[in-house]
Amino acid sequence: MSGRIKEEDVAHVRERSPIDEVIADYVQLKSAGGGQKKGLCPFHDEKSPSFHVTPSKGFFHCFGCQASGDVIAFLMKIDHLSFTETIERLADRMGYQLRYEQGNFTPAPAGNRSRLIAANALAAKFYQEQLNTSPLAAHARELMTKRGFDKGACETFGVGYAPDEWDGLTKFLREQGFTIDELETAGLSKMGQRGPIDKFRNRLTWPIKDISGDVVGFGARKLASDEEDQGPKYLNTSETPIYKKSQVLYGLDMAKKEIAKKRQVVIVEGYTDVMAAQLAGITTAVATCGTAFGADHIRIIRRLLMDDDAFRGEVIFTFDGDAAGQKAAMRAFTEDQKFVTQTFVAVEPNGLDPCDLRQQKGDLALRDLIAKRVPLFEFAIRTELALHKLDSAEGRVNALNATAPLVAQIRDKSLRPEYTRLLAGWLGVEVETVSSAVAQGVKRQPQQSAPVVNGEEEAPQVQWRPNPQEPRLILEREVLKARLQMPSLISNWREIESGAFTHPAYIQLAQIIAAVDEQSSIEIEQISDENMRALFTELNVEPIRADGEVTGHYVESIVARLREVGISRAIAELKSSLQRLNPVENEQEYNQAFASLVALETTRRGLHDLALRSI
Repeated sequence: MSGRIKEEDVAHVRERSPIDEVIADYVQLKSAGGGQKKGLCPFHDEKSPSFHVTPSKGFFHCFGCQASGDVIAFLMKIDHLSFTETIERLADRMGYQLRYEQGNFTPAPAGNRSRLIAANALAAKFYQEQLNTSPLAAHARELMTKRGFDKGACETFGVGYAPDEWDGLTKFLREQGFTIDELETAGLSKMGQRGPIDKFRNRLTWPIKDISGDVVGFGARKLASDEEDQGPKYLNTSETPIYKKSQVLYGLDMAKKEIAKKRQVVIVEGYTDVMAAQLAGITTAVATCGTAFGADHIRIIRRLLMDDDAFRGEVIFTFDGDAAGQKAAMRAFTEDQKFVTQTFVAVEPNGLDPCDLRQQKGDLALRDLIAKRVPLFEFAIRTELALHKLDSAEGRVNALNATAPLVAQIRDKSLRPEYTRLLAGWLGVEVETVSSAVAQGVKRQPQQSAPVVNGEEEAPQVQWRPNPQEPRLILEREVLKARLQMPSLISNWREIESGAFTHPAYIQLAQIIAAVDEQSSIEIEQISDENMRALFTELNVEPIRADGEVTGHYVESIVARLREVGISRAIAELKSSLQRLNPVENEQEYNQAFASLVALETTRRGLHDLALRSI
């Protein structure tokens, strides 16, 4: 970069980056009518969608946490980008060549996201080239072939080879202009005894991409024997400014559209498992990157599944059939109930992971495994039952004591009776006996300490913000929305009385509107106050409460009604003043006030009639 991005280029990129298409890379959006789209907010946990997008205006707003802005603000917030990095990413997305102004310009720091992304992208190409051409990569190519992956499959998933050299990649990237600080920050190089060396050596590599498709890190499997290389079998990029393993799912960039389309996600355990599943036709498969499936992963999946009471999907966990795999499934049991969706488990009875299963029995066997999934609650209970000897009275009692708490943990109260009956059948005991044990388990469940609404903690309230549902403020809000969204329908804004708006935030926004030309659109750049910017975006996104199409007659009616209400307040105050005046001692003041009262009453009646005629 040689300077600041030209302002006209910034405007061009902003105007030609459809906000709904950009946000759809992160959030599954559904039509909300009136040109609106909605989904689950990516910035806070929620079970019902309160995140609204208005493509025609280019704004988003969450009515839960109040996050709002345009397409640039969205990317800056969700991916922690600078303004310049955001414009560059949007320009790349649309294939637009940016122009930079010459002059004073401070070079980007080593941790600059775009530089780290560029370094990782070049590293991925370097590793792929090594796998395809290097004689030293023969063992790596042979291993992938034995696992059932040909050259085409490796290229599809970007599989590469980190050469058995101390600084092969480091030298290559230094030649491309990257500094040692940048390579260390990106997790590609580290300092050795004699200087910088490669992070990965003699390993197969898989590029890990974020949801938008940028390479942010690598997973690497060692190829040498344990005697030659005492390091871990799998080694991932360490945490960096662009790579947080708890917030990334391998393969999500490829699977996200299918996940949203099929309302299903299949969680597997490794990179080759994702490859096997995808190649077998399970196009919704993803994997964690060297960490357990956790709360951050759940948030990502729920946003894509649109997981709430209206939009349901399936989350299918596949685990190895060994003890570690079963332990992982039981751990998922505790996380599962953060989903409203249906959650299942698919475990191959002979202990084969998805990659081995495909290799030994073919694509159909892997698809059958997913098709024969069982509910996670059932799997958890049956896994525990398998640890007990149910052919003895003592074994059945021990099994009941171990499994009743699992049923008690089911937060959906409507499911507990069904699993109570199922457990009674599996144990061979009376339903009443199991019901009593489950009831005792429910009593022992810890109480949530934070205030919870609809299964989640309430979002903190922002004090300055007007309550959208406050009855006495709804009319003020509707008039402001109409002025912002359809300025051509209000030609008499300056005729609205100063006392028509009563909430401080509405008063301030009305003053901002009054400062621009009648019927002119207002740009967010014209507003400097951050609270007003947020309110401006919110009112631009929120649908107008009209029955059917918003017409000029409707807007005229709500403006007239707002003015009528405001004048009614002024009349009440004036009447109160007249009662305190003595018409004999304060004759002139009394007569002026009375004349004003008559004029106000006349205006009020006219507005009342106008409001009724315009409906």
